[in-house]
Amino acid sequence: MSASPLLALSPLDGRYSNNVDRLRGHFSEHGLIHNRVRVEIAWLKALAIEPALVEIAPFSPATLAELDSVVAQFNADDSAAVKEIEATTNHDIKAMEYWLKKRLGHNVEVMKASEFIHFACTSEDINNTSHALMLKAGRNEVLLPAFDKIIERLRALAHQHAELPMLSRTHGQPASPTTLGKEMANIAARLIHARDRIAMVSLTAKFNGAVGNYNAHLAAWPNFDWEAFNRRFIESFGLEFNPWTIQIEPHDAMAELFDAIARANTIALDACRDIWMYISLGYFKQKLKEGEIGSSTMPHKVNPIDFENAEGNFGLANAVLRHFSEKLPISRMQRDLTDSTVLRNMGVGFGHCVLAVTSMLRGLGKLEADPARLAADLDACWEVLAEPVQTVMRRFGIANPYEQLKELTRGKGITRDALRTFIAMLDIPAEERKRLSAMAPADYIGKAAELARRI
Repeated sequence: MSASPLLALSPLDGRYSNNVDRLRGHFSEHGLIHNRVRVEIAWLKALAIEPALVEIAPFSPATLAELDSVVAQFNADDSAAVKEIEATTNHDIKAMEYWLKKRLGHNVEVMKASEFIHFACTSEDINNTSHALMLKAGRNEVLLPAFDKIIERLRALAHQHAELPMLSRTHGQPASPTTLGKEMANIAARLIHARDRIAMVSLTAKFNGAVGNYNAHLAAWPNFDWEAFNRRFIESFGLEFNPWTIQIEPHDAMAELFDAIARANTIALDACRDIWMYISLGYFKQKLKEGEIGSSTMPHKVNPIDFENAEGNFGLANAVLRHFSEKLPISRMQRDLTDSTVLRNMGVGFGHCVLAVTSMLRGLGKLEADPARLAADLDACWEVLAEPVQTVMRRFGIANPYEQLKELTRGKGITRDALRTFIAMLDIPAEERKRLSAMAPADYIGKAAELARRI
């Protein structure tokens, strides 16, 4: 069958394949096999360099260089060769072990130590370490930089429009004004916090044998401190060593990471909906793209498709990620295999997330504020100044200020002149009457501009 994207079962490998190419090296099956090879080679080297393990001789510089080259030069053809062996073994890790022995069969030093390839390991020792490395790279090299671009664009919008007044809407109704920049700063601040939580998750791995007790290790070398040795091995990858496990690493750190990503996605999804509404209200216009069509029948349309695409894909990402975080920490007794097929879909969750962030960034890049539209909306809502007027009335002890302004403004529009007439009759200091009378909705923004610039 043709490998055309038009025949792809998943849109991530079809319609959107170019958007998620950055993830393939990390989360494809080739990426998984490559990491397994990396871990197996590192384990063999670690055993050979340990003086107490006298039965395996240290490798020469030439052999060490060759072992490193196996990892560095590992390619899709090598993965295919491993898969060909797996067709016979029906076991992916054993196939990789056999491939390594075949690949290094000409090296006399390695062949003398060939039975130390995968020594005392259960498949999960290799797999859980590989999965942690995949997640670490996918997070640090793809996901966090993508969120950083969103944050920087929002920060730029916040600074650019820090002083541009905007009518707020609480419950969908006109409310105390803000600035367009302050609303962008709010989103940026939330995403900065969520992004930091993603980065802070310490990814864990175990390397302690079939049920987590070093049974095989101690059978071979009873007096060797395998726990300390294996801790150093895991930490050499920049991972946190987990000393208490069953056959599998319990995936709690994975669940923490997936939950953290989902929280960031939810914040971004919320932002997409708000910006969609601002576009609908005319507060933002979208830059036109030559040749692009908004509707098949309405030529005038410029649709907010990037934010809609982002919203949909943030939702898909979270559906997958939340299943991961709920399912993966659960395993019957010392091991069942239900996590295996789920873990193979990590790239799906990351893929929809990266696709969503890419779409959101593209949408943010098209935004142009419309100051005239923002000003017109504010000028049509003088009733929002009922809040500062009644608050000043409270300051000076006037009875029932809230009720007076409620009677004047609730459920009805109010003009500038009507509000000023009301202010002129207030028994408050003249300078306060003058200050309130001079205030327009666009002036009533509090610290919004300052807060927008601080992000």
